[in-house]
Amino acid sequence: MTIHFIGAGPGAPDLITLRGRDLIAASPICLYAGSLVPRALLDHCPPGARIVNSAPMTLDEIIAILAEAHAAGQDVARLHSGDLSVWSAMGEQLRRLKAMDIPYSITPGVPSFAAAAAALGTELTLPGVSQSVVLTRTSGRASAMPPRESLAAFGASGATLAIHLSIHALHQVVAELVPLYGPDCPVAIIWRATWPDERIVRATLATIEEAAKDGPERTALILVGPVLGDGDFAESSLYAPGYDRRFRPASTQSRFVGSEE
Repeated sequence: MTIHFIGAGPGAPDLITLRGRDLIAASPICLYAGSLVPRALLDHCPPGARIVNSAPMTLDEIIAILAEAHAAGQDVARLHSGDLSVWSAMGEQLRRLKAMDIPYSITPGVPSFAAAAAALGTELTLPGVSQSVVLTRTSGRASAMPPRESLAAFGASGATLAIHLSIHALHQVVAELVPLYGPDCPVAIIWRATWPDERIVRATLATIEEAAKDGPERTALILVGPVLGDGDFAESSLYAPGYDRRFRPASTQSRFVGSEE
């Protein structure tokens, strides 16, 4: 048996991988984060499956169910929202499973920042504007930020910032970033990207607090950076006619002509 950790994606039930869907369909137990995972994904569970909402449970209670399934030889589909690599609390579960010698697998999911960018219809890395995206957050009750991982430190790079789990601290976000990006820097807040009630607010660092004052206080992503601006950026060389590349040699003298690699 195996505990299958599955990234359920940002919200839309069809934004799950085929592998994730098939693992759900093959597992007699499904343990899902009910606060963020859409119930429509549970339609993939096999008939008679045991379905457990982990939202009100403690870590000990979750591990007890996984250990019980292991003893019974039953696979478990463990569904988390978004992608499992960030802010999923998967690491502490894996540590327990390793100590108990319980096998597991990990299937990635569509991350919320990618869904938010798609909702905005934008690329987060534009030539000459920004080539880096920083995934970060402000300190919260569940997890404090390490001292060196501050918005000021990340903002000093000028990178595109994808600030998670911080809508409650919007005033702090603005105060820390205005000196680095300027008051006119574009900002977008995306609530519940890909859900039916998705909501988007675009503004600047100077105006975002007023623009978002009536927005929900949870399940939002804050994107900050010049890439959200008016489209004034250079085209990349990748598709330029004179760019010499393996799949499109620029001339008969190209080092790629005749190359099989």
